[in-house]
Amino acid sequence: MNKQKNPFWTVFLNQASPSVTRNQTKHVEGETEVHHRPKRGWVWNQFFVLEEHMGPDPQYVGKLHSNSDKGDGSVKYILTGEGAGTIFIIDDTTGDIHSTKSLDREQKTHYVLHAQAIDRRTNKPLEPESEFIIKVQDINDNAPKFTDGPYIVTVPEMSEMGTSVLQVTATDADDPTYGNSARVVYSILQGQPYFSVDPKTGVIRTALHNMDREAREHYSVVIQAKDMAGQVGGLSGSTTVNITLTDVNDNPPRFPQKHYQLYVPESAQVGSAVGKIKANDADTGSNADMKYTIINGDGSGVFSISTDKETREGILSLKKPLNYEKKKSYTLNIEGANTHLDFRFSHLGPFKDVTMLKIIVGDVDEPPLFTMPSYVMEVYENAKIGTTVGTVTAQDPDTANSLVRYFIDHNTEEDRYFTIDASTGTIKTAKIFDREETPWYNITVAASEIDNPGLVSHVPVGVRILDVNDNPPELAREYDVVVCENAKPGQVIQTITATDKDNSANGARFHFSLDEGLSLNPNFTLRDNEDNTASILTRRRRYSRTTQDIYYLPVLISDGGVPPLSSSSTLTIRVCACERDGRVRTCHAEAFLSSAGLSTGALIAILLCVVILLAIVVLFITLRRSKKEPLIISEEDVRENVVTYDDEGGGEEDTEAFDITALRNPSAAEELKYRRDVRPEVKPVPRHHPSSSLDSIDVQEFIKQRLAEADLDPSVPPYDSLQTYAYEGHRSEAGSISSLDSATTHSDQDYNYLGDWGPEFKKLAELYGEIESERTT
Repeated sequence: MNKQKNPFWTVFLNQASPSVTRNQTKHVEGETEVHHRPKRGWVWNQFFVLEEHMGPDPQYVGKLHSNSDKGDGSVKYILTGEGAGTIFIIDDTTGDIHSTKSLDREQKTHYVLHAQAIDRRTNKPLEPESEFIIKVQDINDNAPKFTDGPYIVTVPEMSEMGTSVLQVTATDADDPTYGNSARVVYSILQGQPYFSVDPKTGVIRTALHNMDREAREHYSVVIQAKDMAGQVGGLSGSTTVNITLTDVNDNPPRFPQKHYQLYVPESAQVGSAVGKIKANDADTGSNADMKYTIINGDGSGVFSISTDKETREGILSLKKPLNYEKKKSYTLNIEGANTHLDFRFSHLGPFKDVTMLKIIVGDVDEPPLFTMPSYVMEVYENAKIGTTVGTVTAQDPDTANSLVRYFIDHNTEEDRYFTIDASTGTIKTAKIFDREETPWYNITVAASEIDNPGLVSHVPVGVRILDVNDNPPELAREYDVVVCENAKPGQVIQTITATDKDNSANGARFHFSLDEGLSLNPNFTLRDNEDNTASILTRRRRYSRTTQDIYYLPVLISDGGVPPLSSSSTLTIRVCACERDGRVRTCHAEAFLSSAGLSTGALIAILLCVVILLAIVVLFITLRRSKKEPLIISEEDVRENVVTYDDEGGGEEDTEAFDITALRNPSAAEELKYRRDVRPEVKPVPRHHPSSSLDSIDVQEFIKQRLAEADLDPSVPPYDSLQTYAYEGHRSEAGSISSLDSATTHSDQDYNYLGDWGPEFKKLAELYGEIESERTT
């Protein structure tokens, strides 16, 4: 076959490859340029080579030929490009091209090569290099394939004929532009007469009317794809399509029987399930869902029915207790209906069914029945043991009407506080009760038939303990009562309340008063507010902590019970220093020192100064007495020792000023006779206050006397000692202008305005306030 086609490919045509240079001639060396339309040198069409060649000899592809070739072998043909020398070889003399390997079009469809003709003698090109293409010609060597198979698909049951199910597609790797190698047609190999396939598009459709899922649900359809347009010799491939019919609600529910009978004992508990009933439905899923209803019957008020969504059963429950002695049977009409309807199939209905259910009530020996579901009884606290609390009653509901025996279940400690008569059911106390400790008791009373003790019924009994006025009232809490030093008469300093362990009926109203057995209290009084509270009031102006810092006030409290009870409590009232707005500043005892005009810090500072001065004096005396030799060794060592006392004082509150009484103390003068370089054998006597008799001595005469004694004293050191005494003389005849002594004089002036001058005058305001209060008292 190749031998017949190859001569055709080598025919010279007047059509050149797109890459061949046109209208050009190559300038041959040594020749003159000629300007005229050149003659075309060599041309050819594209070549073809058959794929999958299996022959023993290389496959002939085509022939290259140049017009310059005279057949004498002077022209040499050269082939370059894709596959040149490996896949494609050329005879450089004749220009014949052969393919040495079997080619696959599905891997590579064409090859691009370049051809050139050169002169063997000069090795120069005779023609320009030209490009040509060798295409691989397709053969039918690939079968159609279903890349997505196998398929799983669903279609609703009862669908109309021709309903589209699925479209399948097969692919063929052969060349679709050449011949029929890639032209595929579809056919059905398995699945008829239920389904069909379109031979061109591959669309699968239903082929029958009303395919019923309940009759057959699954189908396996085999589809074939064949190339060559289905002709003989074509290749084929197949796939499987699994088709499942989905359910629709085309089947109504049906009860297997029209009459049912159910036995229920009368001892069945209310709310419990007593039976089940079910209607069958051939559909599945939501198409089989149904609801059960009691549509009529004499037991519709005694029984109820619900639907179990998992099992689709009707659950019959008891709404009211059964009593065999009153009614022995019931009849119910029960309907089961689908909840999801498909109106396309309403002609197959109705989609519901009705059945009759007869319920037989069974006789059971029942336990005794109490006349009440629960009992509430009352008894007073402190009642004697054996006091009747109440009575419970139970009867045998059966026709035998057996005798009943009562007893208390001693399951808790509360049950041991009571006893019950086994025959009458009378409950009595077994202990004495205290309502304030336990106001309520819960016990359980049981009743059983004498003939059948195993049948027991229980009833709860609540016992309320009634109150008796047996607890006196008392203060609600411990009160911390404070009265300010600057309090005014009639001022409320505390409001008190009371509590009573008894209930409101025996202690709702409290009465407050002071103890009548005591004399009238001059400091405080009590006012009953008549709302279960009382107020403590002051009876005088101003209180002093220095005089009395704590007061005790007895209070009598009585309740309104029958008989009334009372108790006495004592309030402790502390006296404190307060601000003008009533805020407590301090209540501690050390705060009393502030009345002298000095704060705690000032007193500490004064004490420290005194201790330091005493230490300096002791050290000075000790050093002076420890000297055993005179301080002046040389007669020429003359020094001056000037001791100057020049202290004008720091005012009325300055306690550190120099005390001139030391000059008037003869004993102090004697101590100065000791030498400072000799340690005294006796300790110096601490300074003490001079007697009042020294106040009358003239200081000027005293100084002169001391000067004379110093001049005549032979034991003084041999150097000058200058001692200066500054004395300002007697006090003024006009007297003191200080305000400290004016407090003793009577005055009608009100010093309350001092409290408005600020914190700097707070102490002065308190001092004059206390003096005014003491003068008023």
